Amino acid sequence: MSKQPGQSSISRRSLLKSGAGVIGAGTLAGWVGSGAITPTPTQPLNDSAIAAEPAGNNASLTPAQALQKLVDGNNRFVARKQQNPNQTQARLVEVAKGQKPFAAILGCADSRVPTEIIFDQGLGDLFVGRVAGNVATTEEIASHEYGTLVLGAKVLIVLGHERCGAVEAAVKGGEFPGLIGSLVQAIRPAVDESEGKPGDRLENAVKANVILQMRRLQVSPVISKLNQRR
Repeated sequence: MSKQPGQSSISRRSLLKSGAGVIGAGTLAGWVGSGAITPTPTQPLNDSAIAAEPAGNNASLTPAQALQKLVDGNNRFVARKQQNPNQTQARLVEVAKGQKPFAAILGCADSRVPTEIIFDQGLGDLFVGRVAGNVATTEEIASHEYGTLVLGAKVLIVLGHERCGAVEAAVKGGEFPGLIGSLVQAIRPAVDESEGKPGDRLENAVKANVILQMRRLQVSPVISKLNQRR
């Protein structure tokens, strides 16, 4: 069931303007482009109201169904028809007792890509780790081992985005204060791999970085085993 990095079977363009690669039924890598942050929907929307969902309901979801929930939520966001599900006081009280997120996301810390908002989700729906450049550090990998194995998230997404400052820094190079250089070093292999390809240099590097971090997640025996199982 696993695909090699670089292959993509995704056509859901409001979620992923350009899919960077799918590595299996349980894990997805994607890139959020302008289609995800401007009101230009490319798919019909379901305008029916979304009822609050018990936190435990996600256990029966398949990875494909979990992904579709993200697609549907992003379609609503793009069309400015957000329904803001699972954001009530009652939901807060419910998830305080335990969490069963249906998706795990390794995203960038960029303030313009707030995960729950762009996927129109609520409390307890997403297990999110955010770090500049969506870099799969040891701690991020460990966090997503927990989110998938222990909490039961059905899909794990590496989410890059347009005009990523961390990737741009890696493209430009130079000296960086403090520990910023460690982020640049973690992204630099993706920049090297994308050099010379047609198209925008930064955009190519962003996509290559998604695949790079996806590969790093696959090094985890926990995540790799779950990916094979699903």
